[in-house]
Amino acid sequence: MQDFRERTFQFAVSVGKLILDLPYNVVNKEYFSQLVRSSSSIGANYRAAKRAKSDADFINKLKISEEEADEAVYFLELLREFNSSFRERITGLINEGLEILKILFASITTTRTRINKN
Repeated sequence: MQDFRERTFQFAVSVGKLILDLPYNVVNKEYFSQLVRSSSSIGANYRAAKRAKSDADFINKLKISEEEADEAVYFLELLREFNSSFRERITGLINEGLEILKILFASITTTRTRINKN
């Protein structure tokens, strides 16, 4: 399996490349800035989580990544509605975003379970 750190990095890169290819208009412009921030924040916060000082800090940083992943998926869904000729490409990114979201959720759940057992 691909390293999750690399996977989140590649997701942000793929989102950035999509944005560079989409037409620049008033609607896309507003979604672009939100999407760039949220897609890159997933990996940045995951990296920070790997350096967490405690389990609580780890969970907190993963929760931020989870929220950012959900936000990225939302803005991708909006872009898909306004850019039908890119529908397949955007859907692929949405699916990857949802997979990342599931992994983050599972990591949070696993860590909470481990903490509660102690």
